[in-house]
Amino acid sequence: METVGVFQQAMICLQHVERELLLFTAFWLLVSAADEAVMDLCWLTLLLRGKARSTRLPADLSKVSLSGRSAVLVAAWQEEQVIGHTLRHALSAWKHKELCLYVGCYANDAATLAAAMAGAGQDTRVRVIIHSEFGPTTKADCLNRLYKAVCEDERRSGIRFRSVVLHDSEDMVHSAELAVIDRALDEADFIQLPVRPEPQASSRWVGGHYIDEFAEAHGKALPVRDALGAAVPSAGVGCGFSREMLARIAHLRRVEGEGGPFAGECLTEDYELGVLIWREGGKGRFVRARDATGQLVATRAYFPGRLEDSVRQKTRWIHGIALQSWDRLGWSRINRSAGVADTWMALRDRRGPLAAMVLASSYLLVLVELLLATIRVGGVGTNPTASPVLQAILAVCLVSLVWRCIMRFLFTAREYGLVEGARAIMRIPVANLVAIVAGYRALANYLRTLRGAAVHWEKTAHHLHPATKAAGYPLHGYSGHGGTTLPDRGTRVPAAA
Repeated sequence: METVGVFQQAMICLQHVERELLLFTAFWLLVSAADEAVMDLCWLTLLLRGKARSTRLPADLSKVSLSGRSAVLVAAWQEEQVIGHTLRHALSAWKHKELCLYVGCYANDAATLAAAMAGAGQDTRVRVIIHSEFGPTTKADCLNRLYKAVCEDERRSGIRFRSVVLHDSEDMVHSAELAVIDRALDEADFIQLPVRPEPQASSRWVGGHYIDEFAEAHGKALPVRDALGAAVPSAGVGCGFSREMLARIAHLRRVEGEGGPFAGECLTEDYELGVLIWREGGKGRFVRARDATGQLVATRAYFPGRLEDSVRQKTRWIHGIALQSWDRLGWSRINRSAGVADTWMALRDRRGPLAAMVLASSYLLVLVELLLATIRVGGVGTNPTASPVLQAILAVCLVSLVWRCIMRFLFTAREYGLVEGARAIMRIPVANLVAIVAGYRALANYLRTLRGAAVHWEKTAHHLHPATKAAGYPLHGYSGHGGTTLPDRGTRVPAAA
């Protein structure tokens, strides 16, 4: 009898928990379902109107002259394992004489400095810039130093750059990228090209979930955002800015007491820069294009393959985009011509912590349901009946989950094939786990900063580079000499302190 009483008490407590979790998760999952349904409807409308298709480019654009000089900025700290491959491949893929590639290094990081010099070889289009301070500072601080070097070179030569392009030290570029950005800047102030994470045989699940998320985000969400006229955020790679707009943002930063166009104290300075350009009246565009062989003109890279590294990276993203941008960008400077669309997109950008809470509640609800089912098997309690309204909400959520799986499969399969499309569905729990832990950590870090703690930059470590197997790629736009081994010593290239 006492055992039955204990089970009954446990049943009552669990049923209360079940009810609260069910109401909370059902409501927010319904809101999320409505949000994604509107996004899907917008994308399908673009598709039916022929505006969601990628632009098909003519023959190889790697040798086509640019309409002006282009500065490519790459910040590097402890990137000795990838920076050489990045530079050799980029210099091989980009034949443009108008290119000047600036690499930011630190005097106390000799390995990265040597690898950068080795990767540059004898190519005079490369400038290795040594930061005046010991590293690590922040990526934004290093980029501001490179921007200063660009300004110094302009003063010395008397020739102004037309565009400034950003890349990371682990990126594998497409040969047509600079030409696409150069042409698109005729009608815009900022251009963002797609990012294409590379599959990793050693990390099908953690590393693989990035390909699912980027395939859908850069295949659907950003094209819709662009079509609606909302702000297009910068991904920090494969993005180009008009020289005039970047100078305008740099002037704005100087007025506010900062040292360049990139916000040094912001964890996602790239995201903020893209939004800030739009807020200041500039025009940003997301451009999807395919070369003559059908390959997407995008930046390829390996993303973190370990769970801890992935959580660390996404913690920084959520902290910077969802929480810092709320403080730094706010809501009051929305462009009224696209106010509804931009507010909607800002809400989507800042939903990370809430999404983590809803996902955690959902999995906790599943655990509670399993415990209740186990108790009921022992003959204690009965199955409660949900109200018609709650049943309808749960039915909508179930349909939405099935639809989300279909969309995730379709977008991943379009870029990576049917096998990866099937894996995309199985990787959803992995993506959810990363989102839950990263959301919790981001919120905890943000609360610490509100109490006066300094913003802590957690750099992502890179050990692999997609260019190391470039010789095996049947990709016209990505071919190059990235697969060679770094020499022991590099040839010196022009450097500035």
